[in-house]
Order: sequence, then structure tokens, then C-alpha cells
Amino acid sequence: MKSKSFLTALLILVVMFAFAASVNAGGKVYKMGMSLAITGPTSDAGNPYAKGTEDYFKFANETKILGDDTIDCTIRDDQYKTDVTKRNFEEYLDDGIVMYLNYSTGSTLGLKRDFEEEEIAVLPASYHAGNLDDSNYIFLPIASYSDQLVILAEYVAKNHKGGKAKVALFVHPSAFGRGPVSDVEKAVAAGLNIDLVEVVEHGKDLDNTAMLKRLMSKNVQYVICQTIQSPVATMIKDAQRLKITASSFGEAGKITFMGAHYTGGNDLIALAGTATENYFWITAFNITSVPGEGTTKQLALAKLYGRDQKAADSHNYAAGIMVAQVATEAIRRAKAAGLKVNKANLYKMLNEMNGANAYSPYTTTGPVTYSKTDRAGVDMLQIYSVQSGVFKAVGAPLESEYMKKIK
Repeated sequence: MKSKSFLTALLILVVMFAFAASVNAGGKVYKMGMSLAITGPTSDAGNPYAKGTEDYFKFANETKILGDDTIDCTIRDDQYKTDVTKRNFEEYLDDGIVMYLNYSTGSTLGLKRDFEEEEIAVLPASYHAGNLDDSNYIFLPIASYSDQLVILAEYVAKNHKGGKAKVALFVHPSAFGRGPVSDVEKAVAAGLNIDLVEVVEHGKDLDNTAMLKRLMSKNVQYVICQTIQSPVATMIKDAQRLKITASSFGEAGKITFMGAHYTGGNDLIALAGTATENYFWITAFNITSVPGEGTTKQLALAKLYGRDQKAADSHNYAAGIMVAQVATEAIRRAKAAGLKVNKANLYKMLNEMNGANAYSPYTTTGPVTYSKTDRAGVDMLQIYSVQSGVFKAVGAPLESEYMKKIK
């Protein structure tokens, strides 16, 4: 009932402001660009992500968050191809963009020098810690994949019963997948009490039987994943078929599966069904299976712009909304400070987003904080697990202990 009343009020608000905008449409237009995989590899994440960004910018314009000024964000499909991403970025620069929204790890790393030369703030969909190395202009929306995997490993170390836990990593065969591995290894070397038995780079195999049997023969009880949802879905369905999936965390003689942001969420349940039961997953986003004000607003936004339930429930839709929220807030703050909305001043606004000036979008489990020495946004990460077919929060949000030791 509360959700319905919120949506009704939202619709009335949008209609009112849309009418007002048609009467007085003399504001400035701020251009942005986004390039991402709407189709092709990883599009199961990129497609809802693009929808979230598009919808929030539309909402911001229609409800006049920036007064009479508006944001014009061009969103293009690059099919996960870095050369296409680079071409899109260059064309956006020619259009006069004031901020850029990128996607993949490969293209973010590949364009890092371009971002420095252009002195333009960039919010990527990639949470690879290496994006920040020798970079001043890349701002991760949330804590890195490294933070995510190390927190999961810390959770294993603290909650495993019976000796040192044997752990394997299941990673994407790319910089996106490989990036966090060395940080997990560094955490172990620094004293994190797990036995890292094997790192598996998955291929396009449709059957993981041999790999799973090998891990079982090595007494591996935990597999932590850093990839996308589809290979995880294939693996956990194979594990279910082999009857080796733990029915409770750390069940002896079975495997507990866990994963970082792009491995889980409601999208994974849609792909793997009952095989997801007891899957542990970490992210910094609120999810719609855990009711709250933020998810009510997310669902209302999706309904307002005609998105189907699959998109509405996706944490990647939330992630797309979130980067649009941060970008819009940076512009709002520049305007409020009497500054010209340009690349330099939006960069300044992001770097000042900390302390009492931290920004709390409704999409995340904690505030966004940036500075010149900290360009990872939401530090607090939430672990969820699938219980009776839905993701439920496990404890309170966490921040990694060992990442502070190894950075």
C-alpha cells in the first residue's frame, strides 16, 4: 500500500513538473556520455545498468532536480569492445561532455591515460581496484572487487568450524576476473586464516563436473566467485546435480558458493533457480527482496518508465541509477556553490563528497565518500544469502580489515 501511494505521488509530481517544463524551458543543458555492453558479453549486467541510468536522468529532468537545467546523457552500446568504447568516448568529447560514465574493466584501464589528458571525472561500472592506480580522475562507485572478495574470505575465516578453511577462487579469464586474486593472496600472506587451494579461470564450458570433482578431492569447502552471473549459474546447477552444494554455511563435505557484485542478485536466481539456495553474495546495493525506502523508490522508478519486473528487481538497474544519482548530485552541488558546471568543477565536487558532505543515494547500503586520496565510493558492503528462494541480508554491512593492511 505504501509503495502504491508513493508511486501515485511520484506520477503526479512528474506530470506537474513536465507541464511546468513545457511552459518554461529556458535552462542550460549539461551533456554526458555512457558507453557499455547493452548487447554481447556481460550484457546481462550492462542492459539493466543502462536502463537505470537512463531512467534516473529522465526523472531528474522531469522533476527539475536541477531547476530549469537538464542533463542530456547519450548512451551507446559498445558490445564490450574497447575500440568501440574509445571511439564513443572521443565522440562524446567532441559533443562537450562534462562527465563520463564508462563500463568495463578493460576499457577503463585502456582509456585511463585519455581520462588524465582530458581531466574529466569518470564513473565506471567496473570496481577493479587497479582502475585507481596512477589515476586521478576515475571514481569507483563502490568498494573494489578486491574489497569484496577479501571481505568474503574474512567471513569464511571467522565463521568456518574445524581447522583452516580450504578455499578456491572461480574467476573470469580477464583483468576483471584476475584483478582481485593478488589482493586475496596478499591478505592470506598478511595473516588471513584460510588455505587458498586453487584459482580457477573458467572458460565457456557448459559442464563444470570435472572441475568440481577436482575441488572436492582437494577438500575445498568454499568457492568464491569473481565473474558474471551466467558462468556461476552453470557451475552451481552442476553442483546441485552432483549433490555437493552445502545446505548451510560451511557444511562439512560440501561446497558453499560465494561471490562478488556481478555474480549474484535476483538475476542469478532467475538463471539458476533452486541451485542458488545458500549462495552467499556481496554488494553495496540495496536489493528489492529486502524491503526498504530505497527499494520502494527503485521499483517506483522502474514502473514509472515501463520497465519489466526483471529489470526493476536487478541490482544492476540499481547500480545504473546510482551513477546517475552521483553525477546529478555533483552538478546540483556545483550550481548551489555558484560554480560553472564544467569538467573541473564537477571533479572538485566529487573530491569534496566526504565527511559532513558525504552523499547518500537511496540505492546503496552506505554513503558515497570521495577525496583526492580515496576514490572508492561506498565503503560498507552487505553480505546476502539465498534463503527459501530469496536473497536475505546476513548481519550488518562490513568493511574489510585486511585491505587496510595490504594497501
